[in-house]
Amino acid sequence: MRQDIKKIRNLLKEYAKMKRDLVAFNQVSSPTFDGTLSHGSQNDAERRLINHVNLSYQIKKIEDAINTLESQDQFILIEYVMYKHYSRDEMCQRLGVSRSGFNYKKNKGLEKLKKYIY
Repeated sequence: MRQDIKKIRNLLKEYAKMKRDLVAFNQVSSPTFDGTLSHGSQNDAERRLINHVNLSYQIKKIEDAINTLESQDQFILIEYVMYKHYSRDEMCQRLGVSRSGFNYKKNKGLEKLKKYIY
């Protein structure tokens, strides 16, 4: 598998973890700023806020890219790559294709997604 496609696949696998991290962050009370700057290193609240914004942006970018795809590509990438709800054989059966046909469809979906993410 090409490195760029492998990178996209790994990003999708990380998506669920990013969503969990974002939910956990949102459950923590909002940071308060006292108006003073820390000397030496960033304030912990500032760092957490920046991480939250970055995480939200990454998730939004992935979701927007997935929403541009056709429904079958979305199904493959979400149900098989992201969440592993189905095995490869189950996906082949649901889509009515051979293993090689499924791999071809999956890789094409990943390539389409790459165009929107990068």
